[in-house]
Amino acid sequence: MNKKEGLFFIFFLISGLFMVFLIFYPETYHKKIIIIGAIIAFTINLILFSFERYRDYDKIKKFLIRINFLEALLISILIISLSTIGGIIVYDNYFAPKAEWSIGIYHSESYEPINFSGEHFNNPVLTRVQISDIKAGFVADPFLIYENNTFYMFFEAFNTITAQGDIGLAESNDSINWSYKKIVLDEPFHLSYPCVFKYNNDYYMIPETKAVKAIRLYKANNFPYNWSFVKTIVSGRNFVDNTIFYFNSTWWLFTETDNSDVLRLYYSDSLLGLWIEHPLSPIISGDLNITRPGGNVIIFNNRIFRFAQDDYPYYGNQVWAFEITNLTKQDYKEKRIDDKPFLKGYDNWNKQGIHQISICKIANNNWIAAIDGKGFP
Repeated sequence: MNKKEGLFFIFFLISGLFMVFLIFYPETYHKKIIIIGAIIAFTINLILFSFERYRDYDKIKKFLIRINFLEALLISILIISLSTIGGIIVYDNYFAPKAEWSIGIYHSESYEPINFSGEHFNNPVLTRVQISDIKAGFVADPFLIYENNTFYMFFEAFNTITAQGDIGLAESNDSINWSYKKIVLDEPFHLSYPCVFKYNNDYYMIPETKAVKAIRLYKANNFPYNWSFVKTIVSGRNFVDNTIFYFNSTWWLFTETDNSDVLRLYYSDSLLGLWIEHPLSPIISGDLNITRPGGNVIIFNNRIFRFAQDDYPYYGNQVWAFEITNLTKQDYKEKRIDDKPFLKGYDNWNKQGIHQISICKIANNNWIAAIDGKGFP
């Protein structure tokens, strides 16, 4: 193999590896265009390598001029293809507007908490720009509490300086206009998904604390501020998006483990007592579409609704709703509410992703929901 053959062969391998990388990389803007360019570069380099090999054994000189012309043409196309790919990558990395996670408000269109719309709201109501005490890359994972005619929204604010999530707080008197307050919980490790709930007139939170392989319980000493660690409920796994609720004199806890495709269920007779994994747990395995929890569990007219974020073909693209039809310490059954997603982003601010809903009852079966979405706010 001469030097020219070797050069074409190296380019051929590089373009092939780049193409394979793009095929398996989950999220790349202009992905199809770049893959097409990589395929062109791959094919051209393969042809050039073959031509160079052929030339070494070619004895018919009259074909050399044609081969040289074709080689020059192919090199020109190769340069154009690589320039196009490079231009797209540079534009995406340095000049294109970046999609980001932000938070909006939806309202219920029925007396049941199963039909929501973002009409009449100027969404998103909260973005990273409003976070004033840290440099935030995005806001997501909202949880709503309605107390004393005030709406409280707890959410993840991703701190770009520490490269980890903190728990932020925003308030509203009308659910339309929101005022950011401050970071209310910050740990040396990543926090997200602040599942907040009320028990015996006190407020508790179970945020995601996957970084320490535990599900940790916090309590507000002066709601909505002054959160302090109470105890570890369960430990030993990479627990994600922990969702707790109380039903039939028992505490229940959904959590996802093992790369977003295993949904586990725990229960306890006491919030501060011993937690036991359900005998049918994991209740779902190997299904990225419906495994990972996507918001607080709602109990309405003795019916139980759970929500799941869809993580395939890409992370957090929509939300599904399920009704739990049988929940005991020995059994578990659920059914999908509809064959269509419960939530999917159609507006500019959430068109590229939506993975969380927090439903909050106001009065007389009126409901609102905080939704996070990925797009261009």
